[in-house]
Amino acid sequence: MEKNHTRTYVLAGALLGAILLFLYFHIPSSVPNGIVAADQKFEPLDVQEPDLRLDLIEKLHKLKYEGSHRNIFSAVPPPVPVDAQKSRENSRPVGPMLPPPPPPVQFPAQFFGTATMPDTGTKLAFFQEGEDVAVVQEGGVIFGTFRLSHIGNDSVTVEEISSGRTTIVPLQPSADQGGSNPNGGGVQ
Repeated sequence: MEKNHTRTYVLAGALLGAILLFLYFHIPSSVPNGIVAADQKFEPLDVQEPDLRLDLIEKLHKLKYEGSHRNIFSAVPPPVPVDAQKSRENSRPVGPMLPPPPPPVQFPAQFFGTATMPDTGTKLAFFQEGEDVAVVQEGGVIFGTFRLSHIGNDSVTVEEISSGRTTIVPLQPSADQGGSNPNGGGVQ
């Protein structure tokens, strides 16, 4: 019995939905959606027709595109005028001027020899500035302003502590040896 009541309610609901859809699509609404042009009589505007000016049309046909602007109907970019190209070549670059590069590092002392400690194998370099002599190993500071980075056979690499810039200082032969030391001028 309960199944029959459920079927009756479903059937009544489907019938009611079909009636509502029919009424929605077939009964006109009371508010018009827009003005239909067929409902009104056409009345043209009262405008006096101007005469066709053939002389102005002829002037337009004689005009040709000239100028420095790009032609929007052409995919090719316009050529650079000669005056603009010369001015570009003669003009300075726009922007702030770059500062000149710093001068090369000046090492004030003279590198005059090397030595190797026999027990540790540590290399030492000898420097002279005026009357002052410094004996420095790799990584040591020379006269408070330079650090000894590398000791080679004929030169040393020193780094300026304040700027981090490096320079290579060649071995200077001493005056009493005359540069003829078979050990390369190094102290052994």
